[in-house]
Amino acid sequence: MPAKGKHRRPKSQRLSRSIAVAGTGGAALALPLMGATGAHAATSTSAPEKAVQSVPAAEKTVTEKAATAKTEGVKTYSVKAGDWLAKIAEDQDVTGGWKKIYQDNREAIGSDPSLIHPGLKLSLGKKATTGTTSTTKSSGSSAGSSSSSSSSSKKSTATQSADTTSTSSGYTLPVTGGTIGTGYHVAGSMWSSGYHTGVDFVVPTGTTVKAVAAGTVVSAAYDGAYGNEVVIRHADGEYSQYAHMSQLSVSAGQTVTEGQQIGLSGATGNVTGPHLHFEIRTTPYYGSDVDPVAYLRSHGVTVG
Repeated sequence: MPAKGKHRRPKSQRLSRSIAVAGTGGAALALPLMGATGAHAATSTSAPEKAVQSVPAAEKTVTEKAATAKTEGVKTYSVKAGDWLAKIAEDQDVTGGWKKIYQDNREAIGSDPSLIHPGLKLSLGKKATTGTTSTTKSSGSSAGSSSSSSSSSKKSTATQSADTTSTSSGYTLPVTGGTIGTGYHVAGSMWSSGYHTGVDFVVPTGTTVKAVAAGTVVSAAYDGAYGNEVVIRHADGEYSQYAHMSQLSVSAGQTVTEGQQIGLSGATGNVTGPHLHFEIRTTPYYGSDVDPVAYLRSHGVTVG
C-alpha cells in the first residue's frame, strides 16, 4: 500500500506538472504566435490590397480620359458629288487644310489626292479643346486660318490674272501649254455615242483650267464618267464643258469672266490618265456637241 501510494503520487505530480507545463507552454506559444500572425496579416493584406485596387482604377481613369480626348472632335465624312479635298477642308474647318486630310487618309485615297469619289469615307481630325487656354488657342488658330485664307485668295487672284491669255475677241484656251491628245469625233467603242464628243488637252493634274469666255456657270459637280465637271453658258447661247477636273473653283449660278480659273485639271471619272476633256455644246446636255476646236478658232483663238 505504501508502495502504491508512493507510486501514484509521483505519477500524479508528473502528470500535473506536464499538464501545467503543456498548458502554460501552450498559452505561451499560442498567444504570441496568434498575436504576431494576426498583426502581420493585418499589415500585409490590407495595405497592398488597397494599393492593388487603386492602381488599376487610376490607370483605367487615365486611359478613359486619353481615349475621350483622342476621339473628341474626330468625325467621319462621306465624300459627295462635286467634292474635292480643299473644298472639304474649308467646309469642315479642318486645321491643316486638304494636306492634313490627305495625310490622315492617304491609305484610303491612294497616291493621287485628286482622285476621290462619292461615298469614300474620310476621317477628319480636330484637336480636342480643353479649358479656357485651349479655347483661346483655337480662336487664335481660327484668326490665323482666316488670315491665311485671305492671303491665299489674293495669291490665287494674282496667279489667275497672270495665267489669263486674252484675245481681242474675248475668248481664250481652256488651259495653257496643253497639247491635244484625242481629237473631236474620233471613233471608238469606249464612248457611248460611238465617238469622242470633245477634245482632250493633255496636261498634268493641278493645271489651271480657265473659262474660255465670259458666262454663267450652269453646273459644277461630279458627273459620273466625266468626274468633276463644269458647264458654262456663254453670251452666244453656246455651252462649254470642262471635265475630269481634280478641283472645282466655281459653283452653279456664278458669273465668270474670260480666262477666270474655274478649277484644276485631274483624272476623275472614267479616264486612263490626267487631262482636260473640253466640249462645246448647243445645250447643257450630253449629245449636243459641236467641234470645239473649230469653235475656238472662229473666235480668234489659236489651237494646236
